[in-house]
Amino acid sequence: MLIGEVARRSGVSARMLRHYESLGLVRPSGRTGSGYREYSGEDVRRIFHIESLRAVGLSLREIGRALDDPGFTPSALVDDLILRTRERIAAETELLTRLQRVRAADPAAWEDVLQVLALLRALGSTSAGTRQRAALASVDEVPVEALAQAALGEGDPYVAGALRWALSRSGGGAALLAEGLSSPVAAVRERAVRSLAEMPGGEAAPLLRDALASPDAVVRGRAALALGAQGEAAAIPVLVDMIVAGRNDTDAADVLSSLADDAAADRIASLLAGRIGDGTTGPPARGRLTQALAGVPGPTASRALTGLLGDADPAVALTAAYLLRLRGDG
Repeated sequence: MLIGEVARRSGVSARMLRHYESLGLVRPSGRTGSGYREYSGEDVRRIFHIESLRAVGLSLREIGRALDDPGFTPSALVDDLILRTRERIAAETELLTRLQRVRAADPAAWEDVLQVLALLRALGSTSAGTRQRAALASVDEVPVEALAQAALGEGDPYVAGALRWALSRSGGGAALLAEGLSSPVAAVRERAVRSLAEMPGGEAAPLLRDALASPDAVVRGRAALALGAQGEAAAIPVLVDMIVAGRNDTDAADVLSSLADDAAADRIASLLAGRIGDGTTGPPARGRLTQALAGVPGPTASRALTGLLGDADPAVALTAAYLLRLRGDG
């Protein structure tokens, strides 16, 4: 079979067939009496093999190795192709996401398109300073979806703070951040709840209430602190748990104190006293709970402190006596 017929049947141009021959990928089995290349059926099959391997992304050098090296392992080739394909899909997905965000920004001119693209690229920079400057740019220029995604993935505390500030000013992104609350990565869950906690208005409040039931203690705690600071009584049980666990217990006690108005003071005091006397709370936690009673007004807290005057733990008894004197009850 001459080169023209091979080109017609295979779809590979005669010029490319000559290039394959120059690289040693294909060697015509013979020559005609006039010196023309003559390809056998085996040569044509090899050409189809070359084209198939090119179609899945191999270079011509890799194809030569795959076809001629007896020590070449197909599984290694497949693993490499999977890795390359994933990288290519990730790059294309990132580009698609950027373009969708540019469209969402509704640019009016090409200059606006280029500005949004530059900011999106800056948010993904390896330089923390560049990312921070992009986050601090006008919120009208950075799509909120990009800010939310960046906030969930940002490990630098200064850049993360700038992103949370930008999100709080944007007035959106709460639903996107809420998706991070169920991430399998603990750091992402914490970033999500911190960002939600700093968002003004009522959009984040229902999401933070749901977060009070999170299996992640850090998420529960940050949600409780944020909601408690807004006067949400639903945060009270989690705040008490934080004091018992010794996790941000000072902040939790301060928030409980701010919640302890006429309607909630007796409930808070009862919860604190109940954990002190439930028989399962260790000495350090009992001491923290006793100290937390200091910020709770009302007779229930006073009675709880009076009952602790004879506690078997001297530190608890002394703390209770001191707090009663400060309250004028001792």
